[in-house]
Amino acid sequence: MTSRQSLVGQPAPDFTLPSTLGQAVTLGSYRGQQHVVLVFYPLDFSPVCSMQLPEYSGLQDEFAEAGAVVLGVNRDSVYAHKAWAAEYGIEVPLLADMTLEVARQYGVAIDERGVSGRAVFLIDKEGVVRFEHVEAGTGEYTLRPEVVLARLRELGAG
Repeated sequence: MTSRQSLVGQPAPDFTLPSTLGQAVTLGSYRGQQHVVLVFYPLDFSPVCSMQLPEYSGLQDEFAEAGAVVLGVNRDSVYAHKAWAAEYGIEVPLLADMTLEVARQYGVAIDERGVSGRAVFLIDKEGVVRFEHVEAGTGEYTLRPEVVLARLRELGAG
């Protein structure tokens, strides 16, 4: 990953991606309604990701109470996402960014490896990035969902 510009305080790049919900998900459709926690992760079925996404999924009620939806994003297909979600009990929507175009928009694509980095972006109801955390390496998972929840609660549900 090259050096990247922070998106905090900037409008979140909008996108539409296929998802495990059975329909495409557009980031802008949440504007005015819910905060969005965008979780980029490298690969389905990989060891660290198989800890991270289930942790977010297990806390989705708390995220909903705080006025947010959690969306997982990586380069795997919807078919791989569905198999992985079934095996690990992941209930948050998983989005297929198969060309890494969205990861590039957020500055987290690792093109030489064909994956996105591990990163979390907190986008408020107005569509502005309020918090971001990009891990130094794809094998690292230092930002736990509880920390993101605390940041979310600082924004307020209303």
